[in-house]
Parts: sequence; structure tokens; C-alpha cells
Amino acid sequence: MERESRDRRRAEGQEADRRRASPAAAGPEQEQGQQVEEPRPRPSGEEEAGAPLERREGLEMAVPEGGAPAGPEVGSRDEGRGKRWGDRDLEQAKRKRRESQSRKDSYWEAYTERAERRYRERSVKRKVKDAEPESTDDEWTFPLERKAKVQTIQKASEESESESESEDSGPEKPELPKQPRLPLPRPRIRFSFAPRLSRRWSQWSATDTRPRDSVINELAKMGDPDLLEMVEQEGRRNSKEFIYSVETSDSLSTAETCFLIDEERMPAKRFNLFLKRRLMFQKRAQSKDSIFFRDGVRQIDFVLSYVDDIKKDAELKAERRKEFEQNLRKTGLELEIEDKRDSEDGRTYFVKIHAPWEVLVTYAEVLGIKMPVKESDIPRTENSPLRYMLGPVRLPQEVKFPRPEYFTAQFSRHRQELFLIEDEATFFPSSSRNRIVYYILSRCPFGVEDGKKRFGIDRLLTSNTYSSAYPLHDGQYWKPAEPPSTVNERYTLYQNWARFSYFYKEQPLDLIKDYFGEKIGIYFVFLGFYTEMLLIAAVVGLACLIYGILLMDSNQTSTDICDPEIGGQLIMCPLCDQVCDYWRLNSTCLISKLSHLFDNESTVFFAIFMGIWVTLFLEFWKQRQARLEYEWDLVDFEEEQQQLQLRPEFEAMCKHRKMNPVTKELEPYMPLWNRIPWYFLSGATVTFWMALVVSSMVAVIVYRLSVFATFASFMESEATLQHVKVYFTPQLATSLSGSCLNFIVILILNFFYEKISAWITKMEIPRTYQEYESSLTLKMFLFQFVNYYSSCFYVAFFKGKFVGYPGKYTYLFNVWRSEECDPGGCLIELTTQMTIVMTGKQIFGNIKEAIYPLVFNWWRRRKARTNSEKLYSRWEQDHDLETFGQLGLFYEYLETVIQFGFVTLFVASFPLAPLLALLNNIIEIRVDAWKLTTQYRRPVAAKAHSIGVWQDILYGMAVVSVATNAFIVAFTSDIIPRLVYYYAYSTNITHPLKGYVNNSLSVFLIADFPNHTAPSEKREFTTCRYRDYRNPPEDKDKYIHNMQFWHVLAARMTFIIVMEHVVFLVKFLLAWMIPDVPKDVEERLKREKLMTVKILHDFELKKLKENLGINSDLFSKQVMMEESKVQLAKSTI
Repeated sequence: MERESRDRRRAEGQEADRRRASPAAAGPEQEQGQQVEEPRPRPSGEEEAGAPLERREGLEMAVPEGGAPAGPEVGSRDEGRGKRWGDRDLEQAKRKRRESQSRKDSYWEAYTERAERRYRERSVKRKVKDAEPESTDDEWTFPLERKAKVQTIQKASEESESESESEDSGPEKPELPKQPRLPLPRPRIRFSFAPRLSRRWSQWSATDTRPRDSVINELAKMGDPDLLEMVEQEGRRNSKEFIYSVETSDSLSTAETCFLIDEERMPAKRFNLFLKRRLMFQKRAQSKDSIFFRDGVRQIDFVLSYVDDIKKDAELKAERRKEFEQNLRKTGLELEIEDKRDSEDGRTYFVKIHAPWEVLVTYAEVLGIKMPVKESDIPRTENSPLRYMLGPVRLPQEVKFPRPEYFTAQFSRHRQELFLIEDEATFFPSSSRNRIVYYILSRCPFGVEDGKKRFGIDRLLTSNTYSSAYPLHDGQYWKPAEPPSTVNERYTLYQNWARFSYFYKEQPLDLIKDYFGEKIGIYFVFLGFYTEMLLIAAVVGLACLIYGILLMDSNQTSTDICDPEIGGQLIMCPLCDQVCDYWRLNSTCLISKLSHLFDNESTVFFAIFMGIWVTLFLEFWKQRQARLEYEWDLVDFEEEQQQLQLRPEFEAMCKHRKMNPVTKELEPYMPLWNRIPWYFLSGATVTFWMALVVSSMVAVIVYRLSVFATFASFMESEATLQHVKVYFTPQLATSLSGSCLNFIVILILNFFYEKISAWITKMEIPRTYQEYESSLTLKMFLFQFVNYYSSCFYVAFFKGKFVGYPGKYTYLFNVWRSEECDPGGCLIELTTQMTIVMTGKQIFGNIKEAIYPLVFNWWRRRKARTNSEKLYSRWEQDHDLETFGQLGLFYEYLETVIQFGFVTLFVASFPLAPLLALLNNIIEIRVDAWKLTTQYRRPVAAKAHSIGVWQDILYGMAVVSVATNAFIVAFTSDIIPRLVYYYAYSTNITHPLKGYVNNSLSVFLIADFPNHTAPSEKREFTTCRYRDYRNPPEDKDKYIHNMQFWHVLAARMTFIIVMEHVVFLVKFLLAWMIPDVPKDVEERLKREKLMTVKILHDFELKKLKENLGINSDLFSKQVMMEESKVQLAKSTI
């Protein structure tokens, strides 16, 4: 009976086993309340999905994801208990154990199958990624395109994973072939200065003792030599592959173009290489001139510096810097930070920035930088036919032309095979590299404050978050480059350009352009061309002065004035009321001779010549500019993109958006009514300061009027000064002191107005950098024009013109009597005024430009050298230099244009003005070169194809100069009255001008003086003379202008009209005859355009043949079609 019952139970157990083995049998048992044990979470660091199966066999039931089957110990314990139970209970326990084990085995198999499937998919994905650079479709793929492919693969893998999981959860679990289970790769170490946890960091055990990224980075920064072995051991444990983490944004605004390249795109092996180099590189042995990161490979393209701030904004500034530097890394830039303990002053942090190749090629295309595609076959031209005579002033060919000429095209990252890329490290010149980095810095955000997005390095510099931002010089200017650097252009520039002993040499313009950028280069081209043209004007002006010197003793007017029988007998009326006494005309003998040096017949010729010279200068500058555009690849350059792009300040202040009709994109927009208040304030401020200049000029006039009487009475009372009066008259003393005082006032007003005009221009919130510079230029030029030229306009056109006559003088504010001109005219006073203001401005400007940066740099270095045992690095040396600033070039142009005004507007009164300007410019070129090369930080490179708005200002001044010189000759000079006397009133045939002095002086009866104006002492003579054309006292219309006055006035007006029309006619003829673009430049442009089209055509055909793999017949047809297009382009050109 018992045996039958045991057999029956055994059969029921076997039947139950068969039901459990089939998938359908599991359902009813679960419905009867049996619970399936869920897999418990796996502890981190114990097992990975692809771990070997042998590691799981020794685990107990609680292992993750279904665990391993129960071991022998568990079975033995259960059998021991079964002996005390009944047979039925024993069988039930065994059945439950088998059921539980079966369920665990099924879950474990499902888990291992999914793990194996994921591992195989990852392996396929890595193979695809490794095969991408070897693709025949495109030998080089831009990182963004590779990221898109990786995203596609990731999405496909995710879909396959979801499908596999859905299959695992279904009723059937198909068996997969067994494959060897390999351990999954652990993440490689990334070296950065903002350590981030790996995506698989959480899978490592909490007690894992492997070195973390941040620890390795810190040890690497300190240059720990024992770290190299540790990294090599870690590298042997790591995988040889690197999985990209791609996160791209589909919608980037114009202000967010700095996020074109993702931060996680570089293979880890590159960083391992940098780390190994860094560990082997001893900082103590580092060269002071090194312009590389610690690894000695990556070049420093830009440097930021800051000092720890202990004030209340310290946390805010630190947060801004952290966010800013993180965003810089997201753009693809690489950063290396120098701790303040390693700096010379022990306070300054330095952030070194390097732009890798991917960043450079991306933004080179964004900025439209032209790069060489083929060496040019067009020979260089020698412009001067006197090149053999000008040999001493020529530079060596390797300095003048450091690089051969190329045919160029706008860079495209998709056409890299087209360009002549021999070395990626040197393909982009340093000026282009720092220009690209600054473009990113100026648009990189650093947070949101007050509900507005804040971005741009300029704002961070303004808020003192960073103390400075600058690119590095190539090296020391007094010695050539040292390895690993191959060239030191700074040294070459100093040796061949910045030394004063090379003042007679030409400038290395191409080298200046390559080092400082086109914008600074074109300034020196303009300054050099202007100096060359001044040479012609200086020679003609000097010839006119020599002519005056030769005729000074034979001048009839000066002879009559100095003659005791003529000038000694002419008693002149007092020059001031009561205090001043009568004086004799021959007391002005020396002044009359000096006046003749500049007031002679050659003055008319020189005034007309300068009107024509200005036209020639501007027309030839057009040609020089066109040639420069061809040589520097600026022909298709519409305007510097960075100049036309929105200023960050404008974008930050704008709350409105407006559709751009050209790009069809929303752009920041500021309504007009928001700007009107600032426009009114700007206009009012400029008007106020111009009125202040006029007021200061009036104050100087009052000074001259008030001190003239003092000088006159003092010289009359002091017997010791009687012999000095022959050379130093009261008029001359007043003129010199007044001119010096006026010059001091000009400098003071100019200093304050520069600050105010810059502030007002910022408050106007200009839209683009070009609008900002144009607005500031207009304000500064208007003020400088009034400030520097107002005194000259007063002396030339107002002084002595509205004096009146004795007995009825005109008074300023009814107190001071108006100034009178010397009997020889006011031209000598205008010459004195111009000489003092022009010469003083040039001397003061050169001293300021040379001494100011030298003294400040010396003082800054003296304060910084507190830890002399530390390394005074390249970035610290440049940090201690003066900043050139965004407006540095603006003030250089302004100085040159103001000088141009002195040379052209009043040159008829001072023929030596071109000579003084020539000497000043020769010194100015070398001073500017010296300070840029040795005393200033390297400016950020920028492009420009012309001198901009300054050219329009020069044209306006050229037109005004014709009128001013004509008026100076007609009204300020004494030429027209002499010519009228010569042809209409002279009676002496042998000496036609004899008697002119007596004829030009009118007679006044002393008895007609009012009591408050007549001198206190009585004199024997009854009449005195004064300079004017009026009727004598005995005439019935006494003291009224006579007919000769109207004849002279008519002659003056006729001369002005004739001279203006003649000069303007010649100007228009010359402008029409001289082409803006030279013929040889036009031919070269056509040749280059044709060759560029041909090179692009050949490249596209070659690429088409390689990519499409078309047959020969179809390819020949395609070639014929493309060649027909080229022929059409030739005919069009």
C-alpha cells in the first residue's frame, strides 16, 4: 500500500515536472496564487552585464538579476530536514525547490541573453565608428556629421534594445547561440580642468581604490613624475576605444554660435599623450618665452587673467568665471589654468586658451577667412622705376615678402583637400587664431542676471571679473625664437621696423599684416603713403621759403618800413586806450622782414599747388588701396563681419525682436523712441563742449587784450628793455604767450572730452561695432576740429577785420578794444599760432606715446617682481605690458587727420607745415612700431579693407582747404593790396611798390580822439597813422572808406572765385583721369578670379568622379558640361 502510494506520488511529480517544462504550464500555477521571486537589485561594482559565468556560480540565491543556481550546501540542509518530515511533505518541498530553481534559471538566461545582445550591438557600433575615417565617400568628416551618425546608431541600438526587452517579456524566449562573455570596457580617463563623472562611474564600487580623474589631473598639473607609471598601468586596464557622447542643439541663435562644437569629441588617447608629455616636462626648466601649454604641443592662442576678489562680489565673480569657462569648453576650446602661487606677484590666476583644429576650421568658415589653394603664377610687380636708385631704403626680400603669393578661396571645412594644408599647427597664422578665439570669447555666455542673458568677455572685463584678456606675443623682441617655436615674427619686426636707426627704410607691410592683422596693417600703409606724398609737398614748401629768404632784403615794403626816413617818420596811433603811447613804424622792421618770408608771390603758387596736391594724394591713395585689397585678398571683402555683427551690449539691452528682411530671422531690435533721449543728450553734450571751446578761445582773446597794455607799459617804463623792443615787441610777446596758453587749454579740454564722448557713445547703444566707431568718430572729430583750429580761424579771418578806426573803435563786451593786425598784416601771427599749436601737439604726442607706456610698464614690473625665484613666464611678461585697447587705432587715425588739417587748411600761411609733418611722421612710424612691438600687449587681429570713415573726412577737409587757403591769400595776406597798388595806383615806373606803405596807412587827427581813449601825455605832432583805406580828416566824408578800399575788396573776391574755380576744375579733371583701380591690378584680379574658378572646377570634378564612380562616357559628358560653364565664366569675366 505504501509502495503504491509512493509510486503514485512519483508519477504525479514527474507529470508536474513536464507541465513546468512547457511554457503553457506556468500560467495556471501563477493564477493559483504562486508568486514568482523578482530579481533583487545588484550591488554596484560586483558584477557587470558581460561578466564571466564562472564568477556567478558560487553565489547564493540573493545574487542580482536572478542569481546562480543553489549550491550543494543548500540541498544538503533541505534533505536533512526531509528525513524528519513525512514523505508527502518531502516531495512537496522538492517540487517547490525545483519550481523556484526553474524560474530563476529562466530569468537568468533572459538576463544573460539581453546582456550579450547589448554587448554585440556596442561592438558593431564601435566598428562602424572606427570605419568612418576610412570611408571612401569622404576622407574627412566634420565632427558634427560624425556625431549625427553616432546619434543614428545610438537610436537604432535603443530601438533594438527595446525590441529585445519586449521579446524577453513575451511568452516565448528564443534561445540565442552561446558566445564567450567578455568584460565590458571601463571608461578611459579624460583630462580636463572641470572633472566630470563618467556615464559608468556609478557602476564602480564605492570602495574602489582606482585613481579618479580629478586626482590624476591635479597630480598632472603639479608635474608628479611617479604618475606616469600609474597612468600606464591604468591604460593597460582600459579599453582602446572611446565612445563619443554627443549632444547637439538644432536651434542656435546668432549669439549662441559659440556652441558649434561639443565638449566631448576628442579621443582619450590624445589626452593621454598630452598627459605623458606634461609629466615629462619640468616646469622649472620651461623657457620663459614658451607660448605652449605644459605639454609643449598645444599653442596658447589667448590668455585670461584674474585676481581673487575679497569684496562682496567675490562669489558672484567666481560663479561667472566658472560658468564662462565651462561654456568655453563646450565650444571646443581647451583651457589650462595657472595657479596664483605660480605667478610672479602671487595673486594672479592665468587661464590659457588653445583652439584645436576642429574649432579653427569651424570658425574660419563662419568668419569667411580666405586661405591658400595654390601658389600664384603671377609675378610680383616692382612699382617704382627708380628701384635701383632706392636700393638703400629697400628691405630684404625675405622680410618684405615673408610668404609667397597664393590663389585663395574662402575656407570650407568640407573642402579641406582643396587647401594647401601642410601642417595643421601652422596652417592658420597666429593673427587668425587669436581672431577666432576672440570671436568666441565675445559671444560666450556666462549666466542670466536680472532676467537677461549675459555674455561676452567685454562685459566680464568691465565688471572686473577678469582683469585682462589678450593674445600672446611670439617671444622676446630682442632675440630670435627658441625650440619648440620655429619663428619669432616679433623679433623680425623689431629688427627691421621698430628700430629708430631704420627710419629711412620702407616698412615690412606684409609682415605687419600677418602679425597684427589687416586693420592695423592698413593704418601703417596709409601712414607710410601719406608720408611719401608729404615729401613732395615739403620740397615745394621749402623751395617757397628759400625764395622768400632770397628776396627778403630786396623787398620794397620791408625796406620802406625799416628806412628811418620813411618808417621812422610815420607816427602810428596807440594800440590801446590811455596806457599805450604813440609809436613809430620802423619799430616793426624785424617783424615785417619775417612776414615777407611767408607773405610773398610764392604764397599764391603754393596755395594753388596744395589744392592740387590734396587731390593727387586722395586719388593715388584710392589706387594704393585697390592694390592693397588685391595683395591682401580683400577684394570680395564687403565689411568685417565682426564689425557688422551685433554688439553684445546691444543684444543684452534689447527687449524687442524684429524680422530681418534679408535673413528672415528674428534679431534684437531697439525702437527709435528708446534712443531719442540719448541722441538729444549726445547732441547737447557735443554742442556744450564746442561752445566751451569757443568760450575758452574768447577767454584767450580777453587775455591777449588785457595783457597787451601791461606788456606795452612795462616795456616803455623799463629802461633795460629798450634794446629788447627791437626784437621782442609787445605784439609779439602777447601773441606768443596767448598761443602757448591756448595750446594748454586745448590739451586740457581734449583730455576730458575723450572720456565723456566715449561714455555718451556707449549710452547711445549702437547696434554694431561699425556704428559705434562711426558715432565716436563724428563726436571726436567735430570737437577736435573746433578745439585745434578755432584759434587759427580767429587769427586768419577775424582778427583785425572789425577793429573800426581811431575815435570809434569796436569793443569786446564794451570793455576790451578789438585787436589790430601788424602793419605788415596778420599772416605772421597766423604762422606763429600754427607753429606753436602744430609743433607742440606733435612733440607732446610723441613724448606721450613713447614715455607713457615705458614708465607704466617699468612701474608695473617693479611692483610685480616680488618672487623673483619663480618663473616669469611669457603670459606674465605680456600681462605687465600696456593695453592697446579697441580705440588705440582710432586715436592714431585722429592724430593723423588733425595733422592733415594743419597741412592743408592753413598751409598758405606756413609753407613749412608739410616739412614739419614729414619729420613728425618719420618719427611717428617708428614710435608706433616700437610701442606696438615692445611696450604693448599684442592687439587682437581684425580685418579692414579701407581706412573707413576717415577717408570721407579727408575728402571733406580737402574741399574746405581750397576755400580756406583762398581766403587766407585774399584777406590775411597782403598780396592782393600790393597787386592793386602795383597795377592801379603806383606812379613810380622803376620801383612800382615804392610808396605802398604810405598809401596803405590812413591819417587821423589827434584832436578827434575821445578823452577816454587818447594818451595822457601831450605830443608835438597833430596826426597819427593807422592801417586802413579811409578818407583823411580834411575830407568832407572823413574817416569813411575810400574808393581804393572797394577796389581792394573787389580784387580779393575776384581772386577767391578764380582760385576756387581753377583748383576745383583741376581737381575734377585729375579725379576723372586717374582710375580708382590701376589697369595692372584689374588684369591681376581677372586672372586670379579665373584661376580660382578653374581650381574649384577641377576639385569638384575630381570629387564627383571619386564619390559617384560613374563610367567613362557619363564622366566625359559631365566634364564637357563643366568646361562649358568655365568658358561661360571666362567670357563673363
